[in-house]
Amino acid sequence: MRTKKEINVKIGNQIRIAREAAGLTQDRFAELVCLATKNVSDIERGVVGISVGTLIRICETLSISSDSILFGKMLENDAHGVSDRLSKLPPEQFEIALDIINKLFEAFASTNK
Repeated sequence: MRTKKEINVKIGNQIRIAREAAGLTQDRFAELVCLATKNVSDIERGVVGISVGTLIRICETLSISSDSILFGKMLENDAHGVSDRLSKLPPEQFEIALDIINKLFEAFASTNK
């Protein structure tokens, strides 16, 4: 059995929290970051560390900063957290998200009448 390094456990836990907050299963997350599901499991449990390239793919996939993974500054479930994640999207993805959000507000408005 491999010995877990404390830093890998902390980073892995932060990745798990961010993945779950994004509503992704390990299988789907693994597909999005180009890893095997077992690798995601090993990372989240702190059995293995991650490369800078993997960290970048994870942050891009989850639309979060590396600070949230490395330093534990996880986004809160508030408007600022959502705003921060939206601000990190590429322009074309931001436009899609904005369109979806606007449609949600329209749907909410029509149910409140």
